[in-house]
Amino acid sequence: MYIPQRQLKNLKKALRANRAVVIYGPRRCGKTTLLNHFLKENKKKHLLVSGEDIFVQEQLSSQSIEKLISFVGGNRLLVIDEAQKIKNIGINLKLIIDHIKGIEIIATGSSAFDLAKNIGEPLTGRKITLKMYPLSQMEIMELEQPHETSANLESRLIYGSYPEIVITKDNKERKRYLKEVVSSYLYKDILELDGLKHSDKLVRLLQLIAFQIGKEVSFSELGTQLLISKNTAERYLDLLEKAFVVYRIGGFSRNLRKEITKNSRYYFYDIGIRNALINNFNTITSRDDVGMLWENYIVSERIKKQEYNQISSNNYFWRTYDQKEIDLVEERRGALYGYEIKWGKNRQKKPLEWTKTYKNAKYQVITKDSYLEFIT
Repeated sequence: MYIPQRQLKNLKKALRANRAVVIYGPRRCGKTTLLNHFLKENKKKHLLVSGEDIFVQEQLSSQSIEKLISFVGGNRLLVIDEAQKIKNIGINLKLIIDHIKGIEIIATGSSAFDLAKNIGEPLTGRKITLKMYPLSQMEIMELEQPHETSANLESRLIYGSYPEIVITKDNKERKRYLKEVVSSYLYKDILELDGLKHSDKLVRLLQLIAFQIGKEVSFSELGTQLLISKNTAERYLDLLEKAFVVYRIGGFSRNLRKEITKNSRYYFYDIGIRNALINNFNTITSRDDVGMLWENYIVSERIKKQEYNQISSNNYFWRTYDQKEIDLVEERRGALYGYEIKWGKNRQKKPLEWTKTYKNAKYQVITKDSYLEFIT
């Protein structure tokens, strides 16, 4: 079963002659599926290769114009899956773009930190970047009726939205799959590409983060608990963010000294991964962390909506030292939009200091009654 992917439309729009479209995303989020469906509709003569192929690695890392032209041959479209495996891929793609008139390139990668490092500078002005995540509710609802979306909400909060999870209905299989992702794929890019020898610290770090959703994270406290330095804790979280495991949101402030901006909050790109890390797949009614699940789900789905609908936004949280807070603040075109995310139906008053300080800012409470419009 294929669930239509939003980035397919954006990929078609972004692709043009003598330009590369670079697609980043976590493993198993559907990048290869996206390529296959794009190529089904593509009429141009194309070459699809994998960066994991040793021959492809040799040819596309050569920095020889003659070899690169020969490799591409008469194809008008070059598609490279797992491009992060190819040494100096950015320089070589630049040579291809500069010396093969009319060539179009698509490159996918599961590790943003390495692929960006290799591609970013050489392809300045020659590339467009698209990000992919586990399936968004915008995509899933294309195949769901409204009553099914409502019925499946609890499943999304517990098992997340990886494609394999969405199309699998058996919860035992879902648990098995998520545990496999955590044990085999979640840290693979970091361990391979950044030289880390052991994943135990990364696992423990993420478990600590899992219990701090919606709260400010102190690198010093994490370092103390993990017996590592503050800087190492910060570096690990930076790697985990670049590998699409967690998403960082900083504090917002323009005016007040008592606004908190020093620490950040972290959310998981997929809530099912969070639950697998702490081995908690209990139903919503028997959990005491449903508020965290709901906030993480809404934030991650909103990020997907921003990316897929190409909404440019700076995302923050807002909190004062006397505990006034707003979960998500979006800064778009100079305007501010504050969103409080609540699982329960209790009414939430707009923080008075927010109103006084940012007089033209919008404010909205996101509940189970209003969330679908917000994330789709």
